[in-house]
Amino acid sequence: MSRRPRLLDLYCCAGGAAMGYHRAGFEVVGVDIAPQPRYPFTFHQGDAIEFLTAHGHEFDAIHASPPCQHYSSLHALSPDSEYPDLVAATRTALDRVGVPYVIENVMPAPLDRARSITLCGAMFGLRTYRHRRFESRVRLSAPIEPEHRVRTATSRRRERWAAGWNISVTGDVGRYVGPEAMGIDWMTGDELCQAIPPAYTHHVGAQLLAHLTNPSGQLSLFEAVA
Repeated sequence: MSRRPRLLDLYCCAGGAAMGYHRAGFEVVGVDIAPQPRYPFTFHQGDAIEFLTAHGHEFDAIHASPPCQHYSSLHALSPDSEYPDLVAATRTALDRVGVPYVIENVMPAPLDRARSITLCGAMFGLRTYRHRRFESRVRLSAPIEPEHRVRTATSRRRERWAAGWNISVTGDVGRYVGPEAMGIDWMTGDELCQAIPPAYTHHVGAQLLAHLTNPSGQLSLFEAVA
């Protein structure tokens, strides 16, 4: 392609996924219902599915990270809270648009396991494991996951980080070790807790780009598992 292909980043938050796709070679445009003053690329505030329905056809590829709280194990800590369940609705809207897409979410989310891969920070030399699943109609591959030999700190993280532990990027992690663990240097602590490392989408984005550049050379995932 003579230009950077355009990627629509739905439920974009502060742009962890966006930065990876940018590094892979995409021009990225983000959409989120909440203001995102630190989003590093073009941003539109609004409903993700409404924007997708109106403008999805204008893009070469689409990434969607629907809110994960409904599916997260942390939901058990606040069982009376109501969180949106948007994976199925997002997938339906993406299928209608017909553009190559990726849906990302936490491990318990209802993503199609036959059409998804799991990525982990250890695959990219990061000091947080942070497993996330990526579903796509384009065939994706994942690096071999190293054995998890390093312990993960959920408390006393500054101290344990200095001692060589990994950390869990949740709760009170703030900015003191999260940026280095995640490969992100522009977010607040709260934003880091919701982000995915750009290394993940750099890896996924390179495969999406290969598909867009030479779609006949890469089987769809449907063909790969048929």
